[in-house]
Amino acid sequence: MTRIFWLIGLLCLAAPAMAQDPVKVDPQHYKVEFENAQVRVLRIRYGAHEKSVMHHHPGAVAVFLTDQDGKFTLPDGKTVERTSKAGQAIWTPAETHLPENVSNKPLELILVELKGQSGAHRAKK
Repeated sequence: MTRIFWLIGLLCLAAPAMAQDPVKVDPQHYKVEFENAQVRVLRIRYGAHEKSVMHHHPGAVAVFLTDQDGKFTLPDGKTVERTSKAGQAIWTPAETHLPENVSNKPLELILVELKGQSGAHRAKK
């Protein structure tokens, strides 16, 4: 029984290590523009056909400054194609992925990552 608890604890410690911060693991593509206790605002830039490394984002709002034609590899190896138009704003749920710009053009977006619960969603005491 003790081994089971040890294994569960080890897995809990390993999960954050697998979910890497894109600013730390890929500063070529990710720059912090603003950060406070509620949000972190990232500017994301990829050249044509550039690829990142596996990393994690919490729930966020993405605002596309250019068209996006991307391929996202998930931790299980599955890939998802996603396209967006310049000027479009979308909600992106928390996700771990490896993104790739499959376009012949650079892409740029602003990602507003949410930290924890906002005051509006907290239960009143």
